[in-house]
Amino acid sequence: MSNFTFLTTNWPDLSKTALEAEQNVNSAPRTSCFYTRRSLEIAVKWLYANDSYLKKPYADNLAALIHEPTFRENLEPCLFPKILTIQKIGNLAVHSDKPISSSDSLHALKELFHVLYWLARSYSPDAKAVGKQLFDIGKIPQKDSAVADKNAEQLAKLQAEAVENDARLAAKDAELARTIEEITALKAKIQEYKEANSKTPDDHDYSEAETRDYFIDLLLKESGWDPHGTDVEEYPVVGMPYGTGEGFVDYVLWGDDGLPLAVVEAKRTRKDARAGQQQAKLYADCLERMKGQRPLIFFTNGYETWLWDDLNYPPRRVQGFYKKDELQLLINRRTSMKEIATAPINKAIVERYYQHEAIRRVGEDFEKRKLRKALLVMATGTGKTRTVIALIELLQKCNWVKRVLFLADRNALLTQAGNAFKEHLPHSSPVDITKIKDDTTSRIVLSTYPTMMNSIDEAKGNNKRFSPGHFDLIVIDEAHRSVYQKFRAIFEYFDALLLGLTATPRSEVDRNTYQLFELEKGVPTYYYELGQAVTDGFLVPPRAHSVPLKFQREGISYNELSEEEQLE
Repeated sequence: MSNFTFLTTNWPDLSKTALEAEQNVNSAPRTSCFYTRRSLEIAVKWLYANDSYLKKPYADNLAALIHEPTFRENLEPCLFPKILTIQKIGNLAVHSDKPISSSDSLHALKELFHVLYWLARSYSPDAKAVGKQLFDIGKIPQKDSAVADKNAEQLAKLQAEAVENDARLAAKDAELARTIEEITALKAKIQEYKEANSKTPDDHDYSEAETRDYFIDLLLKESGWDPHGTDVEEYPVVGMPYGTGEGFVDYVLWGDDGLPLAVVEAKRTRKDARAGQQQAKLYADCLERMKGQRPLIFFTNGYETWLWDDLNYPPRRVQGFYKKDELQLLINRRTSMKEIATAPINKAIVERYYQHEAIRRVGEDFEKRKLRKALLVMATGTGKTRTVIALIELLQKCNWVKRVLFLADRNALLTQAGNAFKEHLPHSSPVDITKIKDDTTSRIVLSTYPTMMNSIDEAKGNNKRFSPGHFDLIVIDEAHRSVYQKFRAIFEYFDALLLGLTATPRSEVDRNTYQLFELEKGVPTYYYELGQAVTDGFLVPPRAHSVPLKFQREGISYNELSEEEQLE
């Protein structure tokens, strides 16, 4: 007997992998979490192969697939946190030596059950045939002492073999590919099932509350905190303004000096996370009076997490918790930050007036207006990269910024930027992680978008390689719409100041780009365009050259265009 028998008819391969996860829950929990994640990966790839609504992202790995906007839009709202839970616990199992308990593997399996139930009731030929499925813990085998759990290294090898096997199967499928007409007909049939099944009421209990609680613990664990460690969970405070004046903070994250770095208000909230904002503030007030240091404030319902540094910024949504050293850095900056407006700009890096104006404008927005995003529109050849380097040096000298992520869509641009950093800011030790993978200590990290997307879910040692608070500033080279559409998970994940660069004239920058930087259309933070650069004598007017293009000679066939190009 298995909790996944309902998959056997239509998804036999998926049923086998899920059964493997189920069989190992108590005997080999780390192995179980690996197979749970593997089952999720198989299910997600099946969806992309069969649901015409989903658009394939830039890569075929699990992280890219689940963060594609159409994938998230297609789900029941409660399912995405479950998918993240499975992915994260699977990553911990494969990439770290942190203990994985039977309770971890059991929770991951339950989440898989809910996800696969939704898959079956949505895409089976008849949702009624799937029936009302309930997770039965009695179907999970008891611990077998003869079964040895695999370690992270062994599971990493299994994962590599699975990826290689997927590639072989994809190649085999390509050789035996059906005609376009057959594929289209099959997808149309799937859509019919999906539409018909959606008319059947879904009264399945997806256990949202359990997901919320576990997901909070998982996020804490990812960032190096023990959610059930000494003095972390349910810490008592005095001085509350009502009742007996006593209270219990859900979690307190402590520094090495014994002072509170952050409070987390979590378990009392089941709906809007912001309902816990005032309660969290009162706990912070109490701890400040008790310990002499005001902690940062997190409040979360498990699905949404908010960070509130109430001495500097209003609350903002984040994708997880900061590591200990990152929280300590934020606390230290309360007294170490210097004024940007009066700090000198390094004229050895930039000497032109508009470069100085651009730096001052960004600094003014960050410091005086308390904004966290800025967009520079500067014509090609006017020194965007050098302007950014001078700005970074200024922010680092003023203790606003320690680590910077520089993103570009081509390796050639990373090489060019890396050389400029080495020339003008050599002490920063810039590292291009598309070439040097393991260095995360550098103050300047350069990366393409796909590489960083893949790096977000990687672990180094027992912690995530990059936590949400790893970078203080992200620079987007050539910011444009497609960057946000394809890779917005990067900007949603990292809690950092954001600076976009583009040579596109401000009137031609698309609305989505302005929205990304929370600016009015046509009003960037600073602009210095071609006409002004020519007038100032820094650039010469462009000269037109006639170059015959292939589409002018041969025309364009609509059927040969990609789906995105057809929509343009």
